[in-house]
Amino acid sequence: MIPAYFETHFRTDSPIDSWPDQFAIITGFATTGESWSDDRNHAADQQLLAQLTAAGHQPIRITGFSPLTHHSEASWAVPMDWPAACDLGLAFLQDAVYWVDRDALSITYCDDRRALVSVGSFRDRLHQPSSQDR
Repeated sequence: MIPAYFETHFRTDSPIDSWPDQFAIITGFATTGESWSDDRNHAADQQLLAQLTAAGHQPIRITGFSPLTHHSEASWAVPMDWPAACDLGLAFLQDAVYWVDRDALSITYCDDRRALVSVGSFRDRLHQPSSQDR
């Protein structure tokens, strides 16, 4: 797997106290190694959101970012099983998706190499504004 996947952190404005125990983190932005225009990234993000909500999910906005390079990608946290998340990631041209099971953060390829690979603690990689900032 690409080393940058293991360096990813996340930020969200949504309090995570009521989040489900298990959820996937999926982006519609340009897949690894590709560069898309802002318009194409935005369109893919909105299409992903529409597909998630049409399926009855209530996705939560979360952004994955690199603390080293400051690259970031808007994503969606959504409670669904990880094979379905992989299928959706593949449909949106993604190399991999993240999976959270309680506090355990993993990553998996979306293609036939699917296997959960441990990344570490989700909460240790989560950045939220303090209550003073909200």
